[in-house]
Amino acid sequence: MPQHSAVTVSIARTVRPDNHRRFNAWVQAGQELARERDGYLGSGWVRTSPDSNEWHVLYRFSDAKSLRAWDESEDRRWWIESAAEIVETTRVEHRTGIEGWFEPHGEESVTIPETVVPPRWKQAVSIFLPFFPLSLLSTFLLMPHLESWPKVLAVLLNICILTPLMTYIFLPVSTRLLRPWLHRPR
Repeated sequence: MPQHSAVTVSIARTVRPDNHRRFNAWVQAGQELARERDGYLGSGWVRTSPDSNEWHVLYRFSDAKSLRAWDESEDRRWWIESAAEIVETTRVEHRTGIEGWFEPHGEESVTIPETVVPPRWKQAVSIFLPFFPLSLLSTFLLMPHLESWPKVLAVLLNICILTPLMTYIFLPVSTRLLRPWLHRPR
Protein backbone atom coordinates (compact mmCIF):
# COMPACT_ATOMS: atom_id res chain seq x y z
CA MET A 1 0.00 0.00 0.00
CA PRO A 2 1.31 3.52 -0.73
CA GLN A 3 3.02 5.27 2.18
CA HIS A 4 0.99 8.47 1.65
CA SER A 5 -2.51 6.89 1.84
CA ALA A 6 -4.44 7.09 5.09
CA VAL A 7 -4.97 3.64 6.59
CA THR A 8 -7.94 2.52 8.65
CA VAL A 9 -7.64 -0.61 10.75
CA SER A 10 -10.83 -2.49 11.55
CA ILE A 11 -10.55 -5.11 14.26
CA ALA A 12 -13.38 -7.38 15.31
CA ARG A 13 -12.99 -8.42 18.93
CA THR A 14 -15.04 -10.84 20.97
CA VAL A 15 -15.48 -9.68 24.54
CA ARG A 16 -15.86 -12.34 27.19
CA PRO A 17 -19.30 -12.19 28.90
CA ASP A 18 -19.68 -9.69 31.76
CA ASN A 19 -16.60 -7.71 30.65
CA HIS A 20 -18.21 -5.04 28.47
CA ARG A 21 -17.63 -2.17 30.94
CA ARG A 22 -13.99 -3.17 31.32
CA PHE A 23 -13.70 -3.44 27.53
CA ASN A 24 -15.05 0.11 27.11
CA ALA A 25 -12.49 1.43 29.60
CA TRP A 26 -9.75 -0.57 27.87
CA VAL A 27 -10.64 0.84 24.43
CA GLN A 28 -10.69 4.40 25.81
CA ALA A 29 -7.23 3.86 27.32
CA GLY A 30 -5.94 2.66 23.94
CA GLN A 31 -7.55 5.63 22.24
CA GLU A 32 -5.71 7.98 24.62
CA LEU A 33 -2.38 6.23 23.96
CA ALA A 34 -2.86 6.34 20.17
CA ARG A 35 -4.01 9.97 20.24
CA GLU A 36 -0.47 11.03 21.20
CA ARG A 37 1.14 9.29 18.20
CA ASP A 38 2.23 11.11 15.05
CA GLY A 39 -0.20 10.53 12.19
CA TYR A 40 -3.14 9.49 14.39
CA LEU A 41 -6.41 10.65 12.78
CA GLY A 42 -9.06 9.16 15.06
CA SER A 43 -10.74 6.04 16.36
CA GLY A 44 -14.02 4.63 17.57
CA TRP A 45 -15.84 1.43 18.34
CA VAL A 46 -19.24 -0.11 17.72
CA ARG A 47 -21.07 -3.10 19.06
CA THR A 48 -22.91 -5.30 16.58
CA SER A 49 -26.06 -5.27 18.74
CA PRO A 50 -26.92 -4.51 22.39
CA ASP A 51 -26.60 -8.16 23.44
CA SER A 52 -23.65 -9.10 21.19
CA ASN A 53 -20.19 -9.95 22.48
CA GLU A 54 -18.62 -8.81 19.19
CA TRP A 55 -17.24 -5.28 18.96
CA HIS A 56 -15.62 -3.53 16.01
CA VAL A 57 -12.75 -1.21 16.85
CA LEU A 58 -11.61 1.26 14.18
CA TYR A 59 -8.54 3.45 14.22
CA ARG A 60 -7.01 5.55 11.47
CA PHE A 61 -3.51 6.83 10.74
CA SER A 62 -2.35 9.24 8.04
CA ASP A 63 -0.03 6.69 6.41
CA ALA A 64 1.35 3.16 6.68
CA LYS A 65 4.56 4.36 8.34
CA SER A 66 2.66 6.07 11.20
CA LEU A 67 0.43 3.01 11.60
CA ARG A 68 3.45 0.70 11.72
CA ALA A 69 5.07 2.92 14.40
CA TRP A 70 1.89 2.59 16.51
CA ASP A 71 1.53 -1.15 15.85
CA GLU A 72 5.13 -1.78 16.90
CA SER A 73 5.15 0.60 19.88
CA GLU A 74 5.75 -0.45 23.46
CA ASP A 75 2.57 1.44 24.49
CA ARG A 76 0.41 -0.63 22.15
CA ARG A 77 2.07 -3.88 23.17
CA TRP A 78 1.40 -3.12 26.86
CA TRP A 79 -2.18 -2.05 26.06
CA ILE A 80 -2.95 -5.23 24.08
CA GLU A 81 -1.46 -7.47 26.80
CA SER A 82 -3.54 -5.74 29.48
CA ALA A 83 -6.77 -7.10 27.94
CA ALA A 84 -5.70 -10.71 27.45
CA GLU A 85 -8.29 -11.98 29.95
CA ILE A 86 -11.28 -9.99 28.67
CA VAL A 87 -11.05 -9.94 24.87
CA GLU A 88 -10.11 -12.05 21.87
CA THR A 89 -9.25 -10.66 18.43
CA THR A 90 -11.29 -12.41 15.77
CA ARG A 91 -10.51 -10.42 12.58
CA VAL A 92 -8.18 -7.61 11.47
CA GLU A 93 -8.56 -5.60 8.23
CA HIS A 94 -6.48 -2.72 6.87
CA ARG A 95 -8.28 -0.35 4.51
CA THR A 96 -6.96 2.65 2.62
CA GLY A 97 -8.93 5.65 1.44
CA ILE A 98 -12.20 7.01 2.73
CA GLU A 99 -14.00 3.66 2.53
CA GLY A 100 -12.16 2.66 5.69
CA TRP A 101 -14.58 4.66 7.82
CA PHE A 102 -17.76 3.16 6.41
CA GLU A 103 -19.41 -0.10 7.34
CA PRO A 104 -21.16 -2.27 4.75
CA HIS A 105 -24.72 -1.19 3.94
CA GLY A 106 -27.28 -2.11 6.57
CA GLU A 107 -25.09 -2.13 9.67
CA GLU A 108 -25.72 0.34 12.47
CA SER A 109 -22.83 2.49 13.54
CA VAL A 110 -22.20 4.83 16.42
CA THR A 111 -19.99 7.89 16.29
CA ILE A 112 -17.68 8.13 19.25
CA PRO A 113 -16.53 11.68 19.88
CA GLU A 114 -12.79 12.09 19.51
CA THR A 115 -12.43 14.19 22.62
CA VAL A 116 -12.92 12.51 25.96
CA VAL A 117 -15.04 14.90 27.97
CA PRO A 118 -14.10 15.13 31.66
CA PRO A 119 -16.90 14.88 34.25
CA ARG A 120 -18.61 18.18 35.00
CA TRP A 121 -17.17 18.41 38.51
CA LYS A 122 -13.63 18.28 37.07
CA GLN A 123 -14.59 20.95 34.53
CA ALA A 124 -15.91 23.10 37.39
CA VAL A 125 -12.65 22.69 39.34
CA SER A 126 -10.56 23.62 36.29
CA ILE A 127 -12.64 26.81 35.87
CA PHE A 128 -12.67 27.67 39.57
CA LEU A 129 -8.89 27.44 40.00
CA PRO A 130 -8.06 30.37 37.68
CA PHE A 131 -11.37 32.21 38.13
CA PHE A 132 -11.15 32.69 41.89
CA PRO A 133 -7.74 34.43 41.99
CA LEU A 134 -8.58 36.47 38.87
CA SER A 135 -11.91 37.61 40.41
CA LEU A 136 -10.17 38.40 43.67
CA LEU A 137 -7.54 40.44 41.86
CA SER A 138 -10.24 42.29 39.94
CA THR A 139 -12.14 43.02 43.16
CA PHE A 140 -9.08 44.61 44.74
CA LEU A 141 -7.64 46.41 41.67
CA LEU A 142 -10.56 47.33 39.41
CA MET A 143 -13.69 47.59 41.51
CA PRO A 144 -12.44 50.41 43.83
CA HIS A 145 -12.11 52.62 40.73
CA LEU A 146 -15.69 51.85 39.76
CA GLU A 147 -17.40 52.64 43.10
CA SER A 148 -19.11 55.70 41.67
CA TRP A 149 -20.49 53.69 38.73
CA PRO A 150 -23.92 52.06 38.86
CA LYS A 151 -23.43 48.46 40.06
CA VAL A 152 -24.81 46.99 36.82
CA LEU A 153 -22.26 48.86 34.70
CA ALA A 154 -19.37 48.11 37.09
CA VAL A 155 -20.17 44.40 37.02
CA LEU A 156 -20.65 44.52 33.22
CA LEU A 157 -17.22 46.10 32.71
CA ASN A 158 -15.67 43.60 35.12
CA ILE A 159 -17.21 40.68 33.20
CA CYS A 160 -16.20 42.20 29.84
CA ILE A 161 -12.59 42.28 31.04
CA LEU A 162 -12.53 38.90 32.82
CA THR A 163 -14.31 36.85 30.14
CA PRO A 164 -11.66 37.26 27.40
CA LEU A 165 -8.86 36.83 29.97
CA MET A 166 -10.42 33.57 31.15
CA THR A 167 -11.26 32.35 27.63
CA TYR A 168 -7.99 33.11 25.88
CA ILE A 169 -5.36 32.99 28.63
CA PHE A 170 -6.29 31.46 31.97
CA LEU A 171 -8.57 28.55 30.97
CA PRO A 172 -6.21 27.25 28.25
CA VAL A 173 -3.33 27.33 30.75
CA SER A 174 -5.45 25.70 33.46
CA THR A 175 -6.71 22.90 31.22
CA ARG A 176 -3.24 22.28 29.81
CA LEU A 177 -1.75 21.98 33.31
CA LEU A 178 -4.64 19.80 34.52
CA ARG A 179 -4.89 17.67 31.34
CA PRO A 180 -3.56 14.41 32.85
CA TRP A 181 -6.08 14.71 35.70
CA LEU A 182 -8.97 15.94 33.52
CA HIS A 183 -8.62 13.13 30.97
CA ARG A 184 -7.76 10.29 33.33
CA PRO A 185 -10.03 7.33 32.49
CA ARG A 186 -12.93 6.98 34.88
